[in-house]
Amino acid sequence: MEKRDYAAAVAALNTLQSNFSIVDAIRKSGRGMNQLAIPEMIEWCRKVGYEPSDFDRLRPIHIAGSKGKGSTSAFISSILAQYIPATGAQKPTKIGLYTSPHLRFVRERIQINNEPISEELFAKYFFEVWDTLETAAETESAPPDVPTKPVYFRYLTLMALHAYLKEGVDSAIVECGIGGEFDSTNILTKPTVTAVTSLGIDHVAMLGSTLPEIAWHKAGIFKAGSVAFTAPQKAEAITVLQERAAEKGTHLHVIDVHPSLANNEVKLGLGAAFQKINASVAIAAAAAHLRALGHTSIPDPTTTSHIELPSEFIRGLEQVRWAGRCEIRREKNVAWHIDGGHTLESIEVTGQWFAQQIASAISTTTSQSKVPRILIFNQQTRDANALAKALYAALQSGITSGATSPFTHVIFTTNQTSSRGYKPDLVSINTNQQDVDTLAVQKALANTWSHIDSSAEVHVLRTIEEAIETARDVARNHAKHAGADAEVMVLITGSLHLVGGAIEILETENAS
Repeated sequence: MEKRDYAAAVAALNTLQSNFSIVDAIRKSGRGMNQLAIPEMIEWCRKVGYEPSDFDRLRPIHIAGSKGKGSTSAFISSILAQYIPATGAQKPTKIGLYTSPHLRFVRERIQINNEPISEELFAKYFFEVWDTLETAAETESAPPDVPTKPVYFRYLTLMALHAYLKEGVDSAIVECGIGGEFDSTNILTKPTVTAVTSLGIDHVAMLGSTLPEIAWHKAGIFKAGSVAFTAPQKAEAITVLQERAAEKGTHLHVIDVHPSLANNEVKLGLGAAFQKINASVAIAAAAAHLRALGHTSIPDPTTTSHIELPSEFIRGLEQVRWAGRCEIRREKNVAWHIDGGHTLESIEVTGQWFAQQIASAISTTTSQSKVPRILIFNQQTRDANALAKALYAALQSGITSGATSPFTHVIFTTNQTSSRGYKPDLVSINTNQQDVDTLAVQKALANTWSHIDSSAEVHVLRTIEEAIETARDVARNHAKHAGADAEVMVLITGSLHLVGGAIEILETENAS
């Protein structure tokens, strides 16, 4: 009997990743999102023994958006966790949180009560779905060229919903993968709440190149009988969202920043200023959901523009943790600032956040202009050069010290974790391997940055481990003449695969 442990599950899961060449061909053909995605996903559900209506038992909350949807989902989950009763049957009793991508472990995507499911549970539910699909294929005598399993993200979605039902989850926050209308999570038929976070231009080949086109896709999660919220959007996006909500038989509520967050009365567990809008949408979504579960003492966010925050909400907002998002980790001589940013809008807000951190550091020392600042960056598959330019522009506009350059050292790396290769959980087949091997993207980025800022020392390195060690070398050398306690600021941003690999290295070292 072959091994059926977590490592075996991850290895099998990785066989379901779409080859880069297939994804690229779809992108270049202009076929965009697959309109058969939902019927196909429903068919996969039936093969495993479920109808979409079975997932109504999860009382799902469905979240779409271009940026902030993971953080918003985490805020909601943290708030709901404060309502888990010590005794009695009042719901929620178990909270599911399904998000993507993962940073260190694939099981991070499937959380229960704000903890990734264990390796044992992951393997158990992974192989339950796997074996059921194998049996279905044998029963149907499927032809050899017909897939017997859904692709990676669909499989994990199906597995998460299966795990949540088996584990007795009665509130599940489900984050869309890409878009909404044709996203595989959109088999949910009766969410209590749907919400769209801030919109921007992302996944252009799949969703279109304009804000109205993207808004159309994201609004696909709206359902009759479900409360619908959105963060403030540009007028052209709001119009589409409102029209789509009306078509689907619901009314859209626009949520702006809650006064308790605007005036810093509540200190969010995710500290950047832009998280205030994500938290505000989460407040409305959590309140509407809890009311649907019978918590009628909580004010109605659809009739009160800003509800008075119960103590449970405040605690949930303050205690939330979301790795790799506006995270600061310190070690001797280095302050690692870690924030994934994969769209232009995301990278701009990352730049604004880091500029605020620079300003704070400058205010506490008189010699900050002589201190090195380091960037570690990669974005393997999108327009990396545009992201690099946006990051530079955001930092320049945010630095008021008169410094001519936001970074003294700039390091471009691949998403490869170390010289030993990729940890299995971090393997991504959806990249052009030739580009990775030749460092094509990194060399182009280095060329771009050298034109933007000729004063920076630019490095191209093959692995994240090398990038981190190079940053440490710079910090150690600085400390030799600036004093043993001198601290260098490092920003790690771009791909969440890069962020995940960096956290993996930092965590593994700390554990060893």
